[in-house]
Amino acid sequence: MSNLAITAKPLTAEGFAPYGDVLEVSGPPDKIINQGMCGRHHDLATLDFSEGRAGLSLFDAKARTLPHTVDMVERHPAGSQAFIPVNGVPMLVVVADDRDGEPVNLKAFVSQPGQSINLHRGTWHGVLAPLGSPGRYMVVDRIGNGANLEEHWFPAPYVVEAPES
Repeated sequence: MSNLAITAKPLTAEGFAPYGDVLEVSGPPDKIINQGMCGRHHDLATLDFSEGRAGLSLFDAKARTLPHTVDMVERHPAGSQAFIPVNGVPMLVVVADDRDGEPVNLKAFVSQPGQSINLHRGTWHGVLAPLGSPGRYMVVDRIGNGANLEEHWFPAPYVVEAPES
């Protein structure tokens, strides 16, 4: 079986909107707080959980490179999942549409410094993939009882290629 090619694109709020939120500072803050010393960019993501609660975890992820093989995607039907880089390493974000419970129409994005993501509940996505260097991420997701992970393994892998220059 042959590999299916996907070209990664820069991560933008508009391009990523069907799959989640891009968290980044753009424009002036919504509020000035702390005696005028801090700008608050308010409520940038929709955290969405069924039963359970929001949890905050740290992930250490090994470096990946492009081209990158995607043989599996996963989703979390009971909660959204936010990835916030702590050490500024860009990440490859692979997402897919859902058609009758199956991932289709894969897309790949590369984050820029200062960008984080929040995946909508139930969004098919690839594994955490920092590019070029190991990455540390603050992750906000659902903590609770019951299954919250579905995996889909592809019969033929996809290969994500570097963005076009």
